[in-house]
Amino acid sequence: MDELPLDQVRTLLAVVDEGTFDAAAAALHVTPSAVSQRVKALEQRTGRVLLMRTKPVRATASGEVVIRFARQLARLERDARAELGMADGAGPVRLPIAVNADSLATWFLPALARVPQDPPVCVELHREDEAHTTELLREGQVMAAVTSSPDPVAGCASRLLGLARYLPVASPGFAARHLTGDPERDLRVAPTIVFDRRDDLQDAFVRDLTGDPAGGAGAVRHSIPTSEGFRDAVVAGLGWGLVPEQQSRPLLRAGALVLLVPRRPMDVPLYWQQWKLDSPALSAVAEVIGEAAREALRRPSVTGP
Repeated sequence: MDELPLDQVRTLLAVVDEGTFDAAAAALHVTPSAVSQRVKALEQRTGRVLLMRTKPVRATASGEVVIRFARQLARLERDARAELGMADGAGPVRLPIAVNADSLATWFLPALARVPQDPPVCVELHREDEAHTTELLREGQVMAAVTSSPDPVAGCASRLLGLARYLPVASPGFAARHLTGDPERDLRVAPTIVFDRRDDLQDAFVRDLTGDPAGGAGAVRHSIPTSEGFRDAVVAGLGWGLVPEQQSRPLLRAGALVLLVPRRPMDVPLYWQQWKLDSPALSAVAEVIGEAAREALRRPSVTGP
């Protein structure tokens, strides 16, 4: 493929970020016609349709590749300017990171407090389910992500952080009403708390417990889209659910929750994926996150949980 003209690449990024050709033209201080011509020229050069002309504009799969390249190029340019002493007045380094809600509610935020602030770093967090954070990496919206996927996104490196342990719990009153017999049977029908419609954790636990690959949790599902709200809904007796160990242990000791299936935790591997860039700020954040994960998450064991 021919080289990608940087003005065309930056224009494509502006269109995606601003949402329309007119808004991109205003941001770039050029005419909408010039923006359109640059995008068309880039599409002709790559031989691919890069944008879906919707409102707002969206990148195609091929467009996402170019967008990711554009964001990485901008990051490299900024780092180079900083090393050359040309970054005065440019403001702090901005690092967009995708992270799942449970990590955000337990160990991730205290870790960020350890990130060195010389130069200043602004972290922009995107909350997403751990099974879907790589989508934001693939689209170029974030530079790093906590994810359950070990397979690195193109242009990214991946390493294991540890195992996030979840415990199947419910309130004592809920357990007395709905879980009085065989857990393998009761958990198939009892009301369940889920994070959102894409949350498969409770279903996966039931399938593992019963050995039925076609099974799952009950049909009555309450969607609670925050980690703290999920925990509180289980404590309130709205349903049963898998609550992070860091959140559930104190409540188990206090008697606010009961463990439904002893010695059957659910361990979810978490990985850190990030752009393959020589970025000091990104490297500093990655080092801090790795240290915090070693303290907060469990280590894989060949002997089982």
